[in-house]
Amino acid sequence: MNRIDVVSRRGFLGTVFSAGAFVLGAQILPEDALADGTSGAPAWQPTVYLGLEPDGRVIITAHRSEMGTGIRTALPMVLADELDVDWKKVTIAQAIGDKKYGDQNTDGSTSIRSFYDIMRQSGATARLMLERAAAQQWGVPASQCKARDGQVTAGSHKASYGELAALAAKQPVPKKEELKYKTPAEFKYIGKGVPITDQPDIVAGKAVFGLDARVPGMVYASIEHAPVFGGTVRSVDDSEARKVRGVQRVERIAAFKPPYAFQPLGGVAVIADNTWAAMQGRKKLKVNWDLGANTAYDSTSYKKSLFETVRKPQKVARNVGDVDAEFAKGGTIHEAEYYAPMLSHAPMEPVNAVAEFKDGKVTAWAPTQNPQAVQDTVAQALGIKSQDVTCHVTLLGGGFGRKSKPDYVAEAALLSKQVGKPVQVVWSREDDIQFDFFHAVAAMYMKASVDAKGRPTAWLQRCAFPPIESQNDVTARYGGFEQGMGWSDVPFDIPHQRAENGPAEAHVRIGWLRSVANIYHAFAVQSFADELAAAANRDRVEYLLDLVGKPRTLDVQSIPPNTPGYALDTGRARKVIEAVADKSGWARKKSGPGHGYGLAFHRSFQTYVAAVVEVEIDSKGAVRIPRVDYAVDTGLVVHPDRVISQFEGAAVFGAGLALMGEITAQNGRIQQSNYHNYPVARINEAPREVHVHLMQNDAPPAGVGEPGVPPMAPALCNAIFAATGKRIRELPIKKTKLV
Repeated sequence: MNRIDVVSRRGFLGTVFSAGAFVLGAQILPEDALADGTSGAPAWQPTVYLGLEPDGRVIITAHRSEMGTGIRTALPMVLADELDVDWKKVTIAQAIGDKKYGDQNTDGSTSIRSFYDIMRQSGATARLMLERAAAQQWGVPASQCKARDGQVTAGSHKASYGELAALAAKQPVPKKEELKYKTPAEFKYIGKGVPITDQPDIVAGKAVFGLDARVPGMVYASIEHAPVFGGTVRSVDDSEARKVRGVQRVERIAAFKPPYAFQPLGGVAVIADNTWAAMQGRKKLKVNWDLGANTAYDSTSYKKSLFETVRKPQKVARNVGDVDAEFAKGGTIHEAEYYAPMLSHAPMEPVNAVAEFKDGKVTAWAPTQNPQAVQDTVAQALGIKSQDVTCHVTLLGGGFGRKSKPDYVAEAALLSKQVGKPVQVVWSREDDIQFDFFHAVAAMYMKASVDAKGRPTAWLQRCAFPPIESQNDVTARYGGFEQGMGWSDVPFDIPHQRAENGPAEAHVRIGWLRSVANIYHAFAVQSFADELAAAANRDRVEYLLDLVGKPRTLDVQSIPPNTPGYALDTGRARKVIEAVADKSGWARKKSGPGHGYGLAFHRSFQTYVAAVVEVEIDSKGAVRIPRVDYAVDTGLVVHPDRVISQFEGAAVFGAGLALMGEITAQNGRIQQSNYHNYPVARINEAPREVHVHLMQNDAPPAGVGEPGVPPMAPALCNAIFAATGKRIRELPIKKTKLV
């Protein structure tokens, strides 16, 4: 195990930068915040990303969380490229949680999209300040000074960045319009990549994950939560638990007050000398629960209620033309209903955290995607200020969105305050699955009127799912930002379209999971498109291109999470569909009994993705996936190897969810508990080959971590139809007998 020493905010900076370091404050907002020509801190709080040491070392602060995506390498790489330094001289320091770093929530595939320009600006600013420092020292025009490879030259003059650091620190910070950026032809790292910073330590077992955190005097806790969401403790008999060797004491954690947000669930904690003793003591607890109203929650009856909802007109989310008038004309009508179950994140590393409450302040160490949420959540739970919470970010053994919700860190902090010692809280696998922030269950109804060629003239879609907003609003029933995730922004060229959303009540904690509502929306839309193509007896590629229509820009900017500057471009959609058909050899593929190919397209997180999935179905109905092809347009690709890796992972993740992912509830209790009844894709179930075809262009960089997931389920199900003639409208696939 690795010891993690207590470090204060001031101490953190002291361990990274020496007194003589040149530390650059890089702006986030407003754009002209550093344009006053001074090197002092402006009125708003600057974000510190870069330090140059006199000995030539370059320290770049990574302010996002590393969970396998390589972001601790990719963002510093962008800055190092623009600064023009030798990567071997770069030291990466993990930032603590602090608002001065800007948004630290490593979620929503936003890291590169939000900070690419800022990292480049930081590097270009430092480079110009170094050049101006050299000009001042040598008495030559700054235009003659050139910063390259960690040094500045001008004629016979030459000095390293380290030698110029002290003088550069005294230079006025240049205005944004004064900066000169590299051209793509000059990039050393962007678009090429470098080895992942953490890889050697991870391979050698030296990397520090949350479970590796150790501080002096630490004790360990395992928490018994109410088996039904919203349940509270009536009474506890802990006499047998306290007899377990190593158990020190038993403490209660108060139940949350609605809305639940990121608050601890509440329950009974066993404090012990080690995690094993805490877990064994917990088994001996006798807790009498008041289980509350959610004991009535049953996933089977809830599913029926969702379908009853979507079979009726609901709240309009998007409307084009007049679908009712078009349907009234008669003609050929197609209808279908789709269902996607609740899902759990189930990362390899269950949630855990170490926290120490001392002198009215908290220091925490956690595998968190959002250290600023840790600060706010812990502060609220303990009644202290957010700035009195220090959160150190470890590596994450998987996250998928779960670890952006820091209820588990607040548990550790509360217990530390109660016992007067640092506490490590560790959830078991069963805890992690049964008390998750679940990905919502969803029901969808689709209807289309088609012409003689099978092309839709009217298209109606309805969905219902418990919304994520229920975290913060107990009355929330309708989807909010989820509507812009493949529902209100379907890029089809159909004259009459309407998207609707019906109400659904949450009976468990609902949260975002990798690609969020895109999962069930893409499943319904792309499966239904395939059904219409099959009914028309048309080639799937040709039909999907026909649906997308001619290249054009759609005005969906008002629909979150579409970001200004990232308009929905159907020309890019067409290109990825055409590319995946070409790269997969679609024209040569022939589906038949037991062997089929499926196609799906989806745009999410501003990235355009088309997938072709090949399946084999054996005589017992077992599904094998020999090959997956992706065509990906994510704009500028910063680190190609990491992009490819994330899409390879998305293929495995998405296939696992589609094949077997399902969380169910009975009497309010989650019925799955571990990988034996909530399985993830194993090597024989994962795709054998994943081919990722990156389509480089000069569009702004977009999201990468999540967009590979949504097309997997529909492409896989469409392939199964091609191989068996059986149409799958309900996930997971394992519930359908294929032979």
